[in-house]
Amino acid sequence: FFFKAEDGIRDVERSRGLGDVYKRQFIFYMITSFFGFGSPVADINILISEIPKRKKATKKDTNGNHYKLPLFSMSEDVKGQVIIKPNKEKKLEHQGIRIELIGHIDIKNDKGQSGDFVSIARELEAPGMMLDEKTYQFVFSNIDKPYETYYGIGVQLRYFIRVTINRGFASKIIKEEEFVVNNVGEEPDSQSLIKMEVGIEDCLQIEFDYNKGKYHLKDCVLGKVYFMLVKIKIKLMELHVIRRETIGSLTNGQSETETLVKYEVMSGSYTHLRAH
Repeated sequence: FFFKAEDGIRDVERSRGLGDVYKRQFIFYMITSFFGFGSPVADINILISEIPKRKKATKKDTNGNHYKLPLFSMSEDVKGQVIIKPNKEKKLEHQGIRIELIGHIDIKNDKGQSGDFVSIARELEAPGMMLDEKTYQFVFSNIDKPYETYYGIGVQLRYFIRVTINRGFASKIIKEEEFVVNNVGEEPDSQSLIKMEVGIEDCLQIEFDYNKGKYHLKDCVLGKVYFMLVKIKIKLMELHVIRRETIGSLTNGQSETETLVKYEVMSGSYTHLRAH
């Protein structure tokens, strides 16, 4: 960028004309080039290797758009390549290039507990100068990934590959590429039914029946709602599917809730009702 002379901007010493303005522009151009401002010095592209029929996980960004991320198991190796393309108009002098596999947890209301629980770093290149495009292969083998990826309301747990070009006094160039970790275990026994009774003593008694005790994320939840005793006027009945997220212990934890979907089951007087 350039500075230009405008009314209200004056030097301590009187300007000697347009030549002074161009001289100052040249000095500021040299300073901004040295500290890396302006156009990027290099582009970094991280390509995580795909395998045939690898599953993808869907993530939603802050704008509500969905995109796919590669899905890994907890014991699977993470490998791929890094492509660094220097800007032809600038010299890429660096103090070393590093790649990291990071597991990070971010708790929205408790930054003191946020941080990295996995951090494995390796050097891609020693300090020097890069003039042409270079490709680096990487493999992270036998890395313990102890937790599943989770995107919640108050907490996020994510894994990503980070590449950093250190540049001394100039700003670092950093690129991150995210992936998802999922632990696929044995299907639990879900044959036991759940029955729950709620109500108001001597006025209202409702019984909920669920067809099983545990559900897969893609299962259809089937159940029945019985009105066993009704001595009050009911205006409306809705069923809500709510996700509750608890951070900390069950007794002293912080909880956040989100209504995923709701259904109007009944409006007005009741009859013997089954809701699916």
